[in-house]
Amino acid sequence: MPQISPRSNRAILEIRAGTGGTEAGLFAKNLWNMYLNYGKSKGWKFKILSKSIGELKSVREITAAIAGKDVYQLLKNESGVHRVQRIPRTESSGRIHTSTATVAVLPVIPTKKIKLKPKNLEIETYRASGPGGQFVNKVETAVRVTHKPTGITVESQDSRTQQKNKEKALSLLRMKLAHLLREQKKEKIDDLRRSQIGSAERSRKIRTYNVPQDRVTDHRINKSWRNLEGILEGDIEEILAATS
Repeated sequence: MPQISPRSNRAILEIRAGTGGTEAGLFAKNLWNMYLNYGKSKGWKFKILSKSIGELKSVREITAAIAGKDVYQLLKNESGVHRVQRIPRTESSGRIHTSTATVAVLPVIPTKKIKLKPKNLEIETYRASGPGGQFVNKVETAVRVTHKPTGITVESQDSRTQQKNKEKALSLLRMKLAHLLREQKKEKIDDLRRSQIGSAERSRKIRTYNVPQDRVTDHRINKSWRNLEGILEGDIEEILAATS
């Protein structure tokens, strides 16, 4: 069974917009900036593996590799459904909306024993997209790989060549499969992402960011913090310590 160091210095961060349309994508962007700013304050290095941008420069999905001291130990409990309550910039009547985004933090674990059979892979290529979803490349350099037996799908569009994106996608897939096998051996789950974030339903939330009340509440420990603006700017040290 693949082993994970309790203080791993590498991790994969995935953030996806959940329920709430464009507002969910804007919240996903807020969460990305929150972790990015916090990581930079710790001296961590971020490398985007794939991203999908929506309307108003929102984030549909972003996956990044992070390297830095104790990165997995510090972020592992961030996995789950995050909920925001606020008045969207597109809301003319001033009503408070509730939206969600999902976060998954995966450790980088050994994958040498993970063999990928070509017959189990569905590999698609497409043109990488920029803000607003418009295509920025004239050739299909982006790669999407689906592992048919498990349904796990990974993407990479950060590199300029199709071959490098394919290599990155396959490396990420091996990592996810290694993690899946590890969890299955414990009889906890039969799907990697479902084990971390479940669905994006509001009832599965681990944390709520209430903008009108300037409050962030972690429902697992029933504790709240003020200074929501600062928290979304990356001031999350106290929250991470409380939920570790």
